[in-house]
Amino acid sequence: MCGISGFYSPDKRYRLSNLEEMMSKLSHRGPDAEGHFFNGICGLGHKRLSILDLQNRADQPMVSQNQRFVIAYNGEVYNYRELARQIETNLKTTSDTEVILELFGQQGVRMVYQLNGMFALAIYDKVQNDLYLIRDRMGIKPLYYYCENLNAPQEGIAFASELKALLNLPNLNLSIDHRAVADFLHLGYIPNERTIFSHIKKLPSGSWLRLNNKEYHVETYWKAPEKIYDSPTQQKLSLLTREKEAKKQLKKLLASSVEYRMISDVPLGIFLSGGVDSSTLAALACENSSSPIKTFSIGFKEDAHNEAPYAQAVAKELKTDHHEFEVSIEEAKELIPKLVEIYDEPFADSSAIPVYMVSQMARKHVKVAIGGDGGDELFLGYGSYLWADRLAQSYWKLFRKPAAKSLSWMKASRYQKASRILAYNTRQSLPSHIFSQEQFLFSQKELKQLIVTQEEGIHYPASLASRKLNPMENQALFDLEYYLPDDLLVKVDRASMHHGLEVRVPLLDHRLVEFAINLSPELRFHKGTSKYLLKQVLYDYLPEKLFNRPKRGFSIPLKDWLKTDLAYLIDTYLNKEIIEQYGIVHYAPVAIMKNKFKAGHDYYYNRLWALIVLHQFLDKYPTA
Repeated sequence: MCGISGFYSPDKRYRLSNLEEMMSKLSHRGPDAEGHFFNGICGLGHKRLSILDLQNRADQPMVSQNQRFVIAYNGEVYNYRELARQIETNLKTTSDTEVILELFGQQGVRMVYQLNGMFALAIYDKVQNDLYLIRDRMGIKPLYYYCENLNAPQEGIAFASELKALLNLPNLNLSIDHRAVADFLHLGYIPNERTIFSHIKKLPSGSWLRLNNKEYHVETYWKAPEKIYDSPTQQKLSLLTREKEAKKQLKKLLASSVEYRMISDVPLGIFLSGGVDSSTLAALACENSSSPIKTFSIGFKEDAHNEAPYAQAVAKELKTDHHEFEVSIEEAKELIPKLVEIYDEPFADSSAIPVYMVSQMARKHVKVAIGGDGGDELFLGYGSYLWADRLAQSYWKLFRKPAAKSLSWMKASRYQKASRILAYNTRQSLPSHIFSQEQFLFSQKELKQLIVTQEEGIHYPASLASRKLNPMENQALFDLEYYLPDDLLVKVDRASMHHGLEVRVPLLDHRLVEFAINLSPELRFHKGTSKYLLKQVLYDYLPEKLFNRPKRGFSIPLKDWLKTDLAYLIDTYLNKEIIEQYGIVHYAPVAIMKNKFKAGHDYYYNRLWALIVLHQFLDKYPTA
């Protein structure tokens, strides 16, 4: 796990000093070693967090044995030992980096189909003068690139693991992308290829980019919807037989994925919330370890948000070496000003705070941690999926508008949320609308009244699958394509790598993903039970009674804190002077929301938080 940066510049606009400055901004991602390659046209920089083969021989950038290819790489490829058997030359290291590099030399960019892992790769071909950027299937590892004119390949690009490494390049155009602002206020994150800056993009997950002085080309090599078969797996078998066979296969895949992600030459632990996902992974990891696994959890003083007792119960049952940290308002207050520096663009997921804290604690004990992201998207665990199912029923199609109006008169947050979910515009925008209103963020209708500079309508079409999906599956596919890579994985990557901690996500092994999205829907959500099949595996290891409770998210009591210790953020960043100074949103609707929130309409808390985060960012980058 590392930080990479670099550029490809046929007109030689970038210098070695630019590369060195980019690398310096990523020191937190790789505190163990650094290196660079520079030939005037191409520069590759690397900051190393040593996980596999800790010796200097595995440092990067690494040059292939035939001296033709150079690689700078962030991530881990877990099946590298199997892949090494395909390589005829004698390898000089025991690292996955050398295996990837030599495999590329033999097979070219299509070797990516064989990789099982999380990765962002930059490989330069010194003979053909081509640069390849490659990102893993699920978008676990980040890769940003700056290009002012994609129609002029000779002007080249600059790239990096984080935006901050690009922001001091010479002659940079940092104009704001107003469509990204609308995206952010609607979803709480900026989805897909966009960033807050018009000329900085994310390389899409599951794709590669090839660039030389004549051509710029991006190609998708993996996309979840394209892996959905014509009919769910084993559809013709009885449900009981399907469940038995599917459980056996899921258990095997989970065991394999966890075993892969425990490969490490440094200490390893697990983020344990006490929920289904992390507990399943912890149980499998304990089964695969001869010594107690270290587990880490976060607690809150506020009981409604405190899952620490559940994590303690699971840790006791599994006999792990458990560590717990309680987040207080004081730590949160100290961290909030840092968030814009950590994420480099507006990011409204307030659970970044506890993830930062648990990463900080874990790093004192281990260098690698396992996280449970992906379980909700793969096994239909979110409440939003129930809303998608409800809204597909004929009853709601007939009565949703009068129901929405009636509920709007009620003050409680749950009624306000229901009212706004029911008041969607079109079915085409329903997945993003359900997500947005579940998160207490701005609807597209509200954005038209709020944003000063109106751009074209924002749409997030889920890619078409080869069979018709039911409403719950369709909503989950939206999350898999947008929420997971552009919010959850971004949150974990920045929070953990800020402390030089690598986090691995076994549930996002592409084999597991392809298996889960092809399950019969009733094995994912069965008779009111979400994550049904995953829970059946879990109960082979841990008592069911430990998990008989309502689902809670990994969140902070933000609503309460904004009324007390964090109320100053509303006064500081949402006053009339600040709002009008930056001119992104109109002040009048902001003033109404502030007044309603202070009068007890709690529903507005996350809208206000998103606006606070946006103006914190604008305050840091006032010339953008």
